[in-house]
Amino acid sequence: MSLSISSDEIAVAEKEKPDERAATEQPRSSARAARTPRLVFAGGIVVTLALFAYGGWQRRWIADDGLIVLRTVRNLLAGNGPVFNVGERVETNTSTAWTYIVWFFSWLTQARLEYVVLGVALTLSLLAVLFAMLGTGKLWGPASSVLLLPAGALAYIAVPPARDYVTSGLENCLVICWLALLWLLLIRWSKAERPGVPGLLGLAFLAGLAPLIRPEMTVVGGLALLLIFFAPMPASRLRPWLLRGIVIAVAGAVPLGYQIWRMGYYGLPYPNTAVAKDAGGAKWGQGFTYLWDLAGPYYLYVPLVVLLIAGLVAARVRSVTPVVVDPAAEQNPERERPGRIRRLREWLRTPAAVVTLVLSAAVILTVYALRVGGDFMHGRMLLPQLFLFLLPVAVIPLRLPEGGVRALTRREAPAFGILVVALAGTIAWALLASGTTAIKTGTTINKSGIVDERIYYVLNTGHDHPILAEDYLDYARMRPMVEGIENTPDGGLLLNSPSFMFWYIAPPPIPIPPGGAGHTVYFLNLGMTSMNVPLDVRVIDPMGLAFPLAAHTERLTDGRIGHDKSLYPDWVIVETGMVDRKPWLPWYMDEDWVKQAHVAMSCPQTHALMLSYKGPLTFERFKHNLLHAFDFASYRIDRVPEYEIQRCGLIDPVPPVR
Repeated sequence: MSLSISSDEIAVAEKEKPDERAATEQPRSSARAARTPRLVFAGGIVVTLALFAYGGWQRRWIADDGLIVLRTVRNLLAGNGPVFNVGERVETNTSTAWTYIVWFFSWLTQARLEYVVLGVALTLSLLAVLFAMLGTGKLWGPASSVLLLPAGALAYIAVPPARDYVTSGLENCLVICWLALLWLLLIRWSKAERPGVPGLLGLAFLAGLAPLIRPEMTVVGGLALLLIFFAPMPASRLRPWLLRGIVIAVAGAVPLGYQIWRMGYYGLPYPNTAVAKDAGGAKWGQGFTYLWDLAGPYYLYVPLVVLLIAGLVAARVRSVTPVVVDPAAEQNPERERPGRIRRLREWLRTPAAVVTLVLSAAVILTVYALRVGGDFMHGRMLLPQLFLFLLPVAVIPLRLPEGGVRALTRREAPAFGILVVALAGTIAWALLASGTTAIKTGTTINKSGIVDERIYYVLNTGHDHPILAEDYLDYARMRPMVEGIENTPDGGLLLNSPSFMFWYIAPPPIPIPPGGAGHTVYFLNLGMTSMNVPLDVRVIDPMGLAFPLAAHTERLTDGRIGHDKSLYPDWVIVETGMVDRKPWLPWYMDEDWVKQAHVAMSCPQTHALMLSYKGPLTFERFKHNLLHAFDFASYRIDRVPEYEIQRCGLIDPVPPVR
């Protein structure tokens, strides 16, 4: 059999070749066009993360308050439980989750605690920005059809305090990472055509962790759970009401279990830090001072306004189509009410609802921060709010017509121009803000009480990167404290003096028990103090973070924010059982005040409070603490022993002066 091809067939084949080439080149060009936006998005993420990592590493340090967390971790690793001082059940760390994350990786790696927290904090900070950009990319995406360029993410990392708290040892890294992951999962849930039950339960579990991340994050987690609960449930074999019940159970299992344990173990419904700082108190004036301390020097309102406008323009240009759940199509047996309620519930599972949630939470948390007076650390307490405000615009979508800029229509050109100007303006502002020094007082604390915490300790320790506990031995009074403990083997109470090189040491009474009476250090800076002494050295503070007796005093009206409680050392002389007479008492203490403190501490309610955290942990004690945790939390004493005697109706051992 022979094969022959005519000349006509060859001519036809030649004519078809260009069409075939066009057909093959068209998919290639469209694939190339789809690949470019993805590369731009990925490149933007990489650049942003690299800049954040570089900035955070250049400012690496661990704060004194970060070292407080490590003292608790040391006790956990030693088998003493989640306590700051052995034998005293006091929760000195505001973020429960952060404490146990650091403990877990310390146990896993067996590495030095400071290096563990440095690595974990840096990793979580970078993951926060990654999750934020991925979530916002999902909001504006898909990335194959539009250019997603970094905007809000750049604005956040440009603010110097944001880079200061990348590796501070505090829970800021965990807070923003949790917020970003919740944002990413909420956006995915809101845009999914058929959300699955496992994903829904995972989202609920994450939102439920809010109070363990940090108590005020309950605002964000609570709003997210309300959104999930009232939105239409995904199709499943379970009844909608039963599925909602499972959502509540999954969200509440861990925080509720921990709350019961906390109340029974610690005798409080929230961390002792909330008592010490009176988190329910109001200092509005100081709060606005704190807000301007962050917003003013960096002109922070500029990127917020610019990006708000850009976000509104982008939303109008590229409207996000709501995902409408059709119960019939998904075989959902849930019967919806017709009309507005049904439309509202369907709206709850849309990206618009998630954006509303995030911005509402940011406003509520900002108002709360203003009410309590902010913090003494420059910018720290407003960073989560700033992060929330910038989440919906972490990246900004920019669509170019196929013909390029020249192909823009008159209708498209204004919006395109606004977005380009917003992106350029954000970058220009970021370059300016990143090099701005807001607080220039260095080692001096001005009347606002707010300091650049990192610079303060850099200058006061003489270390560019104070990370290890021994770096803080170069801080005033630290080396003399260590020497004082070494020179008094029988024990004693160390009280700081006006001199940086000397401590008053109140000795224990005679006879001294075998092995000595132990040491107690009474000093404000808990972290550097506790991490440079053994675990058997008790460390307490006049503000009350680790000393409930001080925490339950009234807040000083004009005290420095975050340090507005100060218990007189007379109480500590009595509480530790040290010699309470001259000449062993420090020169500035009065024997009459010490006598009055003896009587004041016999107040039945005060005695009950002390038993709640120092008494043996029996089942009866656990139950008593659980039932009276809120009473203990609200109990307050007067820091002046004479006035406390009057408050409690006791007999004053010192006759009145006539």
